[in-house]
Amino acid sequence: MRSLIAVFCLAGSALTAWEFTPTPVCTFRNQTPVAVEVTFDGQLYAIHLTRAGGWPDAPIFSLQFDGPAGLRISTDRHRITGDTLTVTDTGFGNVLNGFEFNDTATALIGDLAVPLDLDKAAPAVRAFRDCLVLPTV
Repeated sequence: MRSLIAVFCLAGSALTAWEFTPTPVCTFRNQTPVAVEVTFDGQLYAIHLTRAGGWPDAPIFSLQFDGPAGLRISTDRHRITGDTLTVTDTGFGNVLNGFEFNDTATALIGDLAVPLDLDKAAPAVRAFRDCLVLPTV
């Protein structure tokens, strides 16, 4: 019985862990309760938020970061495809700061507010930032 409980605890923590990967492009992500994926392909940053049930159509999307370096970022340049909301831009400094230096974020669109737990996101964001530093020739 204890082994079974340990397996469930490990599986639960794996589902909520923030992770980083440098390939095929610099990426950090978390899978629950909303799948969050931030990427940089060498030219363009993107954040993809995938939620069961999708996202309502609305003119403005915002991320509200709460914690020591709280801030709110808003855009009208988001797109929704299926259950995924995506925002792309050539700069993501405020987004990265929000994920690295705060405790929670809330995705806001229309009347919907979806909380995101940023617990332990900072190491993945730091690895992502390190990935962005390209060697000079």
